[in-house]
Amino acid sequence: LVGKCPPADKDEDGLDLEVDYDFFQETVWPLIAKRVPVFEGLKLTNAWAGYYDYNVWDQNGIIGRHPVILNFLFANGFSGHGLQQCPAVGRAISEIICDGRSHSINLDDLGFQRIIDGVKRCEKNII
Repeated sequence: LVGKCPPADKDEDGLDLEVDYDFFQETVWPLIAKRVPVFEGLKLTNAWAGYYDYNVWDQNGIIGRHPVILNFLFANGFSGHGLQQCPAVGRAISEIICDGRSHSINLDDLGFQRIIDGVKRCEKNII
């Protein structure tokens, strides 16, 4: 599974969900083949295009208590990497509920307060 977003100036409005095979062949495929040369011999057999839901602030998850509504907890906005992070997020949320704070891992940087404070926690290594 691979993917890559087009540059902002060539990114469509997102309403057309047709696969852009040319973009794959000209942009994505060379990157794959360069990284894993054996992939050069593989053939694309299937593709899909779909909406990519994410936190528009910084494309990272929001985890923890709301700073004002204390009985409201966030565990959302993870986009495509949510499945990878869900075991840790589930543990953190359960610790917040049971113990008042997450103690296995410090997730303060991913709290909602960062949005109020105008602090982005961007990750450059996601698609």
